[in-house]
Amino acid sequence: MLRRINPVLPELLAGILLYGIVLQLTGMWFVADKQQYSLGLWIGVVLAMGMAVNMAVVILDAVDAMAARGTAVRTGLWSVLRYVVAVGAFIGVWYFKAGNLLAMFLGLMGLKISAYLQPFLHKFFLRIQKKSA
Repeated sequence: MLRRINPVLPELLAGILLYGIVLQLTGMWFVADKQQYSLGLWIGVVLAMGMAVNMAVVILDAVDAMAARGTAVRTGLWSVLRYVVAVGAFIGVWYFKAGNLLAMFLGLMGLKISAYLQPFLHKFFLRIQKKSA
């Protein structure tokens, strides 16, 4: 289903998840409150994954709308809404002390890191598919 939205979306989500696992395994040695760190990190990772899916859906809708009507969809509104949700999540985590904000930010940055790693992950997944075929 994710490939129908965007062919690289599964690789992007896998990169975010892999980044979260690496941060979880390495970061646990350096923090005093491991529970807050883990909770903040995975809230950020889930937020990054949600933002990636939302961006892919908005891009698909914008392309479909431009092809059908020749007009642009309100992609800017969705961009602002994504950031409002992210800021709201940060405020909620801060207010309820539900996790480490720095770890949450690092988890959210998984979206950027995964975007940079996506070409390498694509090659890696192609090699795995060739070996299994």
